[in-house]
Amino acid sequence: MTFGADGRAGHCILSKQLVQDYFNEIDRLKKFSGSVTEGVISEAFKDLLKAWSRQKNLQFLAQYEFESPQKNRIRPDGTILHDLRVPLGYWEAKDEADDLDVEIEKKLKKGYPQDNIIFEDSREAVLIQNRAEVMRCRMTDGDELLRLLKLFFEYERQEIAEFRKAVAQFKTDLPAVLDALRDKIGAAYADNAAFKAAADRFLAHAKDTINPTLGEADVREMLIQHILTEEIFSQVFDDPEFHRKNNIAHELYVLEETFFTGATRRDTLNALRPYYATIKSTAQLITRHAEKQSFLKVIYENFYKVYDKKKADTLGVVYTPNEIVKFMIDGADWLTQKHFGKALIDEGVEILDPATGTGTFICELLEHFRGQPEKMKRKYKEELHANEVAILPYYVANLNIEATYAAITGQYAEFPNLCFVDTLDNVGGLGIRRGHQHDLFAGLSDENIERVKRQNRRKISVIIGNPPYNANQQNENDNNKNRTYPHIDAAIKSTYIAQSTAQKTKVYDMYARFFRWASDRLGDEGVLAFVTNRSFIDSRTFDGFRKVVAEDFADIYVVDLGGDVRSNPKLSGTKHNVFGIQTGVAISFLVKKGKRAGGRIYYARRPEFDTADDKLSFLGLNHVEAVAFERIEPDINSNWVNLTRNDWDTFAPMADKQTKSAKSKSKERAIFRTFVSGIKTNRDEWVYDFASDALRQKLM
Repeated sequence: MTFGADGRAGHCILSKQLVQDYFNEIDRLKKFSGSVTEGVISEAFKDLLKAWSRQKNLQFLAQYEFESPQKNRIRPDGTILHDLRVPLGYWEAKDEADDLDVEIEKKLKKGYPQDNIIFEDSREAVLIQNRAEVMRCRMTDGDELLRLLKLFFEYERQEIAEFRKAVAQFKTDLPAVLDALRDKIGAAYADNAAFKAAADRFLAHAKDTINPTLGEADVREMLIQHILTEEIFSQVFDDPEFHRKNNIAHELYVLEETFFTGATRRDTLNALRPYYATIKSTAQLITRHAEKQSFLKVIYENFYKVYDKKKADTLGVVYTPNEIVKFMIDGADWLTQKHFGKALIDEGVEILDPATGTGTFICELLEHFRGQPEKMKRKYKEELHANEVAILPYYVANLNIEATYAAITGQYAEFPNLCFVDTLDNVGGLGIRRGHQHDLFAGLSDENIERVKRQNRRKISVIIGNPPYNANQQNENDNNKNRTYPHIDAAIKSTYIAQSTAQKTKVYDMYARFFRWASDRLGDEGVLAFVTNRSFIDSRTFDGFRKVVAEDFADIYVVDLGGDVRSNPKLSGTKHNVFGIQTGVAISFLVKKGKRAGGRIYYARRPEFDTADDKLSFLGLNHVEAVAFERIEPDINSNWVNLTRNDWDTFAPMADKQTKSAKSKSKERAIFRTFVSGIKTNRDEWVYDFASDALRQKLM
């Protein structure tokens, strides 16, 4: 089990090490088990394939079942998927007592794929590609095994190659198509009376129901997104008429059909035909509904980042890994049973995802309820709620949720509780238990308005999801500020900011707004489960937030996943962060229970240099109740970590806000009455530098 002296030049050192690790593991397994059966040896080879897959950003799935061309249900020992959820290849292990060639023939007759598959019996490995055997080697020969694996992992389907090529071309062609579409819509506004009348009606209705700040530009962009994406969904799923059935899309079709038909449509979208065609051919390789969902998420994420990079940043366009979703659902279920004596599926437990994105949480909740069909049917129709504010993810969520329900139950049913609404504007349900209602901002169609009203009448028991994170644009020249939400921002000012001692605050971060909204929406009791930016744990500006939530909630559980690249430059966002971003991430569970104040805080942190795979694996293998939490007693400054134990606060401050705003001398406690934060140009990158020559050059 060794390599030749040259190591087959060209193989990377890491790949060679993976094979050597495999040999070492084989020796260990033989030593402790005394056996060389398929079950023992295959575990080591599986670990090798999984490690190599991670190295290439591929996903390894064990016992992944699908239907063969002969309509047989087959389940290779391993399936390796691209990030697009399309298979790269397969692995099938046999026992040493078997005749490998005979077993291969049996499997191929049953319909096992022949495009890229490894058969092995721990003595010999056979690689079949494009229906032909391309290599066979002894598995004790390190050089040959390395070469076989390299051939296997470098295989690229024509559909994948074409897809990547089309995506690259899409990035080039989309701006021109957008310009053409905007010109067509502009011409329709100017010259098409039917379109102008329909657009004006649509805008008036939208302003009355979704948001009074909407304008003509918003109508144009919603229409563009609708036109560009309708073909994507019809190619991925088997229901090309979905858009015409959907309550929101119906309104957009009415508008579209007044001007964008026939040759106008064909000629405008002609440049994107290769993109749509490759989506169709790639989607045909995917047989399972869950994988189609994942594929569609990738398409959606890539589309938005090309279509509107600023909006992708503002909306936090990134989907939540299933390990996180399942961990949060299991945790919420445990907490509702522990504190309220009811499981999530029980009647009376109303669940809301306020920023549903592509519907991942609702889909996984349906999977969580699998096996209890009658309860799930009631929950689906009555007690599962979701909100989304952007038209593209709204479509994706609608498809995913309804298709998931059909896949589980065998019956199609419309999901009646998905609302097209900006949650932070929808304050109609806030204070519902205290007997008052606020203005209603909902969305677009009479049916959608009724959905939001119906949601606002319900007593929500559990709020769960992944709200947007960003607090500020990174560059002051981007003109990409978050919009304001008067009601929620006023609530933040009177609570989180009023209780803060920080001189400057960024507590208007989108995720802080969602925490404030959700805290109010739960009323007197319930469970709040969010995965968010981790800055609330130790940021100086979030001291008021920590103080308020500790008073409002009975129990608080925080799983700190770290990954904050800005505070630790030794970390890598792609390697150490579960979302592949620069901002650290945390999962929070907050339990509201009556009027009780002064909550118990439980905190757990994953090791700083755990990889994203390590963290997701931990979440996938553990439930909240099994996590080793540390009980936290906040200090006088509302710190949860890095606690201070000193008499610093007994000293007179140099300056503080109370003294600055004091109306009389008796209320002054600082040495200086007035102070300012200094000059703020937001141009530090341009007016500071480590080298005078470089600074001079920037200022010229």
